Amino acid sequence: MTMHLVRGMSTVNTNKRKKRKLTLQQIAKYETDMRAYNKRMRQIHCHDLQMNIEEYIAYCHGEHKPRKKDAKDSFQPLTNTDTYKRTTPNIPSANSIAGVAAKKAPQEYTGDYIKGIACMHKSNLVPITDKKQAIEVSQMRRN
Repeated sequence: MTMHLVRGMSTVNTNKRKKRKLTLQQIAKYETDMRAYNKRMRQIHCHDLQMNIEEYIAYCHGEHKPRKKDAKDSFQPLTNTDTYKRTTPNIPSANSIAGVAAKKAPQEYTGDYIKGIACMHKSNLVPITDKKQAIEVSQMRRN
């Protein structure tokens, strides 16, 4: 069984491929794409991600390295860490933690409320609670 390698992936050849020079037509296409990209970046308020033509071509070819921001200017460490003091007094937690609520009593059916079950329409079962309701269900017009 032979082992196939992807084009460009070789264990022997360590040379980098030569870059082809861009034609004027390709540069013009990259330029229009770059303008559209910069416009999109301005619309989403990412002005710092806008690029010039050289950066954009490197970005399209996967060679672009993003600019690094100076972290030293924005970060200012505290000089004295003991300056923060809590303004409210220390309030202890309650000791009487007995649960969220009392246990609810289980519901039981005593058997004196529902008298029976009637079939109202086709398979619509209805509970009957008194004699008057039973008469109403039995006299209901059926279609």
